[in-house]
Amino acid sequence: MNELNPTENTQIEATDANDASQRRIRSFVLRQGRLTKGQARALETVFPKFGITYKPELLDLATQFGRADSKKILEIGFGMGETTAKIAQTLPECDFLAAEVHTPGVGALLKLIDESALTNIRVIQHDVVEVLQNMLPEASLDGIHIFFPDPWHKKRHHKRRLIQAEFVKLLCTRLKPGAYIHVATDWQEYAEWVLEVLSAEPQLQNTAKDYAEKPAYRPLTKFENRGIKLGHGVWDMVFIRK
Repeated sequence: MNELNPTENTQIEATDANDASQRRIRSFVLRQGRLTKGQARALETVFPKFGITYKPELLDLATQFGRADSKKILEIGFGMGETTAKIAQTLPECDFLAAEVHTPGVGALLKLIDESALTNIRVIQHDVVEVLQNMLPEASLDGIHIFFPDPWHKKRHHKRRLIQAEFVKLLCTRLKPGAYIHVATDWQEYAEWVLEVLSAEPQLQNTAKDYAEKPAYRPLTKFENRGIKLGHGVWDMVFIRK
């Protein structure tokens, strides 16, 4: 099972120290956690069928999913996998490549795949920056979902936030023209930051004046339902690749 162990924080090294567009991108992700028996069993038995081992070589997504005409969606940091599994059930015509480094989350999603008999999800346990850089061909994705990413609270720590200018530029290279990026967060200050970063990327166009209505395919999580009852908000942002 060594192939399931994530690597250290991924970085894109600068080719020129004076070129701001080539600054390192870090994920700052948590890799620790306790596996349940069901999650451990899923890692052993379900991963060989629905998992993809990280290799620094380009994927043929049509071959991975067994169909060429489906839309390919990248799910970044899927947590415990409930939202990704529900979306895959809602959109059976789409295929989902789900990237996460947290081992219990990977095991949990694999368990859901098995229990729900889902065939349109493939799971890769690795830092998504390297997955994007080394495994996904340019203009290969129809959509990217980043739901409830953990923010670094202070704006001066913006380089430690996943949604940063360099990362968004990398995402754009993997999107087809007309494809979309959908980010959702329940942190208002982080939503403001994400909106600012996405709006500043010239390759993207907002589908709304600022924040979008929640698309029907994104289910409400139990935490979101509870937060709404308490008067808390969730902010969705949907941008299209020009």
